[in-house]
Amino acid sequence: MAAAVVDRRGTVIRWSSAAESLLGRPAEDVCGRSVRRLLVRPLSPVYGGGRYGPGSGVAGLRHSSGRTVEVAYRAVPLGGAEEYLLTAVPAADAAESEQALALLRALFSQTRLGVGIHDTDLNVVRTNITPEMFDGPPLPVGSRLGHVMDAEDAEAVESVLREVLETGVPAVRSTHLIRAPHPSGRQWVMSLTALRLLDRSGRPGGVAVAVNDTTAEETLRRQIDLLHTSAARIGSSLDVVETAQDLADVVVPELGDLVSVDLSESVLSGEEPPLVLGGGRQHLARVAVATAGGGWQAGLLGPGESYPPLPDSDELRGVQEGATMLASRDAVIGALGGDDHLAGLLVPDRAHSVLVAVLRARGRSLGTVSVWRTERRPEAFEESDRLLLAEIASRAALGVDNARRYTHEHRAAVALQEQLLPQAMTDLPAVETAGTYRPAEGEMSISGDWFDVIPLPSSRVALVIGDVIGHGLPATATMGRLRTAIQAFGGMELPPEEVLTQVDDLVQRLAAEAPAGRRDVVGATCLYALYDPVSGLCTFASAGQPPPVLVRPGGGAEFLDVPPGPPLGVGGVPFESVTVRLEPDTVLALYTDGLFGLEEFDVERALARIRHRLDTTCRPGSALEAVGRSLLADFGDEPPHDDLAVLLARTRTLSARSVASWEFPAGPASVAVARAAALRQLTAWGLDDLSLTTELVVSELVTNAVRHAGGPVGLRLIRENVLICEVTDPSNTQPRLLRATDLDEGGRGLFIVANCTTRWGSRYGRSGKTIWTEQPFFSRSGNDDPALVPLAG
Repeated sequence: MAAAVVDRRGTVIRWSSAAESLLGRPAEDVCGRSVRRLLVRPLSPVYGGGRYGPGSGVAGLRHSSGRTVEVAYRAVPLGGAEEYLLTAVPAADAAESEQALALLRALFSQTRLGVGIHDTDLNVVRTNITPEMFDGPPLPVGSRLGHVMDAEDAEAVESVLREVLETGVPAVRSTHLIRAPHPSGRQWVMSLTALRLLDRSGRPGGVAVAVNDTTAEETLRRQIDLLHTSAARIGSSLDVVETAQDLADVVVPELGDLVSVDLSESVLSGEEPPLVLGGGRQHLARVAVATAGGGWQAGLLGPGESYPPLPDSDELRGVQEGATMLASRDAVIGALGGDDHLAGLLVPDRAHSVLVAVLRARGRSLGTVSVWRTERRPEAFEESDRLLLAEIASRAALGVDNARRYTHEHRAAVALQEQLLPQAMTDLPAVETAGTYRPAEGEMSISGDWFDVIPLPSSRVALVIGDVIGHGLPATATMGRLRTAIQAFGGMELPPEEVLTQVDDLVQRLAAEAPAGRRDVVGATCLYALYDPVSGLCTFASAGQPPPVLVRPGGGAEFLDVPPGPPLGVGGVPFESVTVRLEPDTVLALYTDGLFGLEEFDVERALARIRHRLDTTCRPGSALEAVGRSLLADFGDEPPHDDLAVLLARTRTLSARSVASWEFPAGPASVAVARAAALRQLTAWGLDDLSLTTELVVSELVTNAVRHAGGPVGLRLIRENVLICEVTDPSNTQPRLLRATDLDEGGRGLFIVANCTTRWGSRYGRSGKTIWTEQPFFSRSGNDDPALVPLAG
């Protein structure tokens, strides 16, 4: 700033070096002369009498080079006003300074924008922040931030200011959580912008800070983010408890410090929740909890525990009717009737307020979600919090209800599956069996995998394993229909390949009856094995099933090469069978492809694993149930990726002393010989009580064979838990049971047979047929293994 001292007549008395620099004129050229010499134009205004008085304005001064220098000046009287101090700066600098001062005045006059200047020690030098501005403590000059806010928050802000001081890089819209010191507990979200200030020498002289309260904007943003998070996380599981826990985990700590999710007990079992109104038993169970820090408080109602009866209150009825309740701790305790026991169960320690929202879906209340705030978060809930929790609860309720409905369908499917599957373990004269079924996880949990053990006449047994395409109740229903059909075709004693052919036709009909969009998903794979304990022969036929495994006594596990055949429902391709002889105590393992899931459905590795497990666990005398568990051991408690079924069978053969067989020519004399042979064998077995009925059965069946079919005629008696009588002839004519009239000369033979036995039937072989009967008996001879009686003439 240029300076000069003039008298009242305008004569320059003193001349500063800055003035010399401004006009390029040394003091000796100016002092003692009138200042008018320097003026390009007269000063305005000119004070009376040609004398200068106090004033200011803009003037043009002559530079020594001849150019004009525009300046802003001010005249200030000195002492007795005989002399005046003239100061001048270039006009451009004066305008900038004026603008800067105007800006500074405008900033410090703001009531919604906090402005402050801090020195290099971060002490407050100047500020416009008052208690009214942010409804918080004042920020006096000379104080530090730690005097008016939480020490941790103050350190975070000051670290930003120090970085601005050191680097000169401005901090723009830096967001900070500001908490007031205890006990007020108020908190704000502030947006901070900081600039470094430089002194005349260009060194850092302090920091200018502007702050504004963005608490409302930040709260709105966090609420929107919380809604998005809840939509993404809640409802992805089909498990009711997991869905409830997802809700609890989303709400804490964003909305409160402790949260509990309570559901109707019937929801957990997949049923519709009952309508409850008023006090008493609420039929609620605590399902999920979450806390902002530490574990669940001791003494509070915990997960898995049921609600105690509650007293009737307006608050309780409001929640039951679907209202979202915002209440203080005292109000909740009052609604509980002041009961200390209930308060200890339901009201957390050091909690001051609660939000309770109803989980309501499809017009029914499924439960509630309760969010508590404690001294960790002293501010009370606001109306926006209530609306937010109500929105989250409405979305979560749909997820809970979807999981409930899935649980209902899952349990129905499991119950149906359990009803459709046979007993896990059976003990028959032909085989000892152990079956296992494991549902899969998630939506694929219940499917159409099944196994079956079908007792057939003459001590034979059919072993079945199958897998229906698809999952859920439709697959289970299809499995039930196929299992029933296989039992029916098996009961007709068709050979295995013919059973599969008949079922294949059935599946094609089912596909044709299905809706157009589901016809491609109606199908199944199946393996049918027919075992005869008299001959020890087992015949296998497969429709796309994995190969069975045989573990012979004293030998290792081996895969049986069964022609795989197409899956059921393909049609147009014949099924083939293979027959093998099985020694007693041979273990036969049938399984579905769900067992391949342990090897990520790598078939070769999975088959090698199955063979290895059977090699190491299947020993003579080992329990089949334990062998089955070993095959599934690697799954642990986790459900498999696809459901699976395993059927293990240990074969038995009937003792030769329990079977007697004869063959007769097709002549009238053969009837008497057959009767005599049968009676002698019954006597040897100690079954004389059956002599009369057996004599009638043999006589009628052999007579019919001799008369209508020709020879040779076969007779076989089998003694197990029933007496089986079989007559074989070369005819393929189907025997029919008729009721003869009084005038008919024949047609009574099968009627007599049916009345002398508990069951009878027929089956066809490659040539001819066999008619069989069964009679129960109670042995009194004590001789369970008598010698066979030779045929006598």
